[in-house]
Amino acid sequence: MASKALPGFSFLFLIIVLLSLLSHCSVLAHSNAENQSTPFGFMEHLKGCHKGDKVKGINELKKYLEMFGYLNYHNSKNQTHADDDDFDELLESAIKTYQLNYHLKSTGVLDAKTVGMMTRPRCGVADIVNGTTRMRSGKKKQQNHGVNHFHTVAHYEFFPGSPKWPASKYQLSYGFLPGTRDDAKTPVARAFQTWAANTHFKFSQTQDYGNADIKVSFHSGDHRDGSPFDGRGGVLAHAFAPTDGRFHYDADEPWAVGATPGAYDLETVALHEIGHLLGLGHSSVQGAIMYSAIAPGVTKGLHRDDIQGIRALYRM
Repeated sequence: MASKALPGFSFLFLIIVLLSLLSHCSVLAHSNAENQSTPFGFMEHLKGCHKGDKVKGINELKKYLEMFGYLNYHNSKNQTHADDDDFDELLESAIKTYQLNYHLKSTGVLDAKTVGMMTRPRCGVADIVNGTTRMRSGKKKQQNHGVNHFHTVAHYEFFPGSPKWPASKYQLSYGFLPGTRDDAKTPVARAFQTWAANTHFKFSQTQDYGNADIKVSFHSGDHRDGSPFDGRGGVLAHAFAPTDGRFHYDADEPWAVGATPGAYDLETVALHEIGHLLGLGHSSVQGAIMYSAIAPGVTKGLHRDDIQGIRALYRM
């Protein structure tokens, strides 16, 4: 009897395995399609590209690296490949610099780890501004693709020229654009108080948005500040160096209060952008709030690298 039942059992087991595999493939296909649909998802099919390749999408990669400060054909003697899909020497050098900043193996090849980092949702502020970065450690002056890069043993970064609020301006007001979603106001207020607890600044909310020192607002797409948002899964927010005071969230992203799967924590992003408003650039320390990439479903607080940076800038 047992031997007669075995073929039926084997057939049933095979069906279960096949259904499981099909389900797994379906999930993978959905995940890949979702990655491809994000603003940075185009890089997925560029994995493995290196100098000498010509692949559709490389021009978009160049624009990505230009946006975040790694590539500038206009400051280079060689502008031939600025608008094409050729993986040239300048692009290779820019990728090496990116890899150094994010503690990846500096090969200049667009490997899986590099693509994985580049496709993560992030802050829209450039890692390299006017050719200068100190994200990676070391004391050496290095020149890449026609741009000088300076870096020190510190991982925190300032904007070029180290702009900051004047010593007499330590009491800063902040306001929300009328119509701003109510659930954002308390998390942003908490973020200001966290920075206040670690600096000499005092922050107070005002209803007079037009005259506030810091202006917080949500926008979609091109909102006329020179840095248009790109929809879900790309640039999450951006802010400007002192004493500009503008802080913009991308309204198209899924926002939440606290660690919510698939959404970005309003307070965590506020902590990051307020760091920019006070004069900090990006840090290469993954645990730092000033690290450029921000994951969904998590919360973060200030790291000692952030605190060291702000205290060094204001000599506290």
